Amino acid sequence: MSDKAYALFEEQQTLRGIDIAAVKEKLKALKVETPSWGYGDSGTRFKVYQQTGVPRNPFEKFEDAAQVHKLTGVCPSVAIHIPWDKVDDYAKLKQHATDLGVSIGAVNPNLFQEDDYIFGSVTNSNAAIRRKATDHLLECVDIAKTVGSDVLSLWFADGSNYPGQVDIRARKAWMYESLKEMYNAMSPSMRMLIEYKFYEPAFYHTDLADWGMAFNLANKLGPQAEVLVDTGHHPQGTNIEHIVTYLLDENKLGGFHFNSRKYGDDDLIVGSVNPYELFLIFYQIIDAANDKNPLIRKASDNIAYMIDQSHNIERKIPAMLRSVLNVQTQYAKALLINLEEVRAAQENQDVLGAEDAVRKAFEFDVTPLLQAVREEIGVPVDPMKAYLASGYDEKINARGKGGASW
Repeated sequence: MSDKAYALFEEQQTLRGIDIAAVKEKLKALKVETPSWGYGDSGTRFKVYQQTGVPRNPFEKFEDAAQVHKLTGVCPSVAIHIPWDKVDDYAKLKQHATDLGVSIGAVNPNLFQEDDYIFGSVTNSNAAIRRKATDHLLECVDIAKTVGSDVLSLWFADGSNYPGQVDIRARKAWMYESLKEMYNAMSPSMRMLIEYKFYEPAFYHTDLADWGMAFNLANKLGPQAEVLVDTGHHPQGTNIEHIVTYLLDENKLGGFHFNSRKYGDDDLIVGSVNPYELFLIFYQIIDAANDKNPLIRKASDNIAYMIDQSHNIERKIPAMLRSVLNVQTQYAKALLINLEEVRAAQENQDVLGAEDAVRKAFEFDVTPLLQAVREEIGVPVDPMKAYLASGYDEKINARGKGGASW
């Protein structure tokens, strides 16, 4: 890192009224959870593409995830997906994670890959299948208790393809009934994060199609249920940062599944298509963190930042690194917004002044800042370069093809 470049950057931001020391501490506090499935083979609806060197089991997934944390210093936990990551001994998996310097994060049930779920899981008209699906949710609560996880992340593929195919109101009741049983089984420290998606794989209606449905369900379940925002699960043109702000104000924003989309649920590398959107999401969170209301400030500090993406054609670990680095970059830029300048412009109804106060933070090159922070926490200033030079990619090639897939 160039000391001169950082000194110039710090002087520039100080003159703008930005407390760089505080910015650096917030960057050091940022934690981004990576998903176990992001390290395995993946593909499209048409084919799973096998790559050389992908993990063959959950233990190897954690080994790869540990490399990302080692190089970035901000990814201390790894989300698991059941049954993709099912093992005979979860205490052993937990210890393996600890030995690698990471921990088990969110537990994600899978209710969309068994033949029984062709017409739905917790909303299936067959009561026996609903029972099976609910039992799997309860199994995941038990797994979370065993591994010390306090987050259960739920997404349902349940829906229908044609008008008249199902009783939508009955399915709404069945969904609540199942999740209430799961909610009651959770320990007091656990949170249930409810994800939504407006289409796919169902094409006529989805049982949890948007944030309002997830928000309503979370409210009915209780304070331990919150909404999870997947940045790829929205119709074109949706103002996601508006949704984020609303949920923050209602103390119901539980977390994110970060990815990027161009057309649909594309699950691309975070920030690869519309980095400004990610920046604006962080702007709203940072603004809430400075609210006068302590409940709003608390809500902004209790958000689970998680990555959820599918690396179909990229090498797994470099792609995950790129996503994490992109999250860091946009968060760093958002921290450079002078909120007092924004509020003064808002009070004066200075439209262009307010927009400029936000946008100019986005236009700064934060490389010197991020490199300084990485030096201070003891990780490489260029994590991607360090990984490519580490030899780890070549080492895991010995695993061959035929690794874990989903």
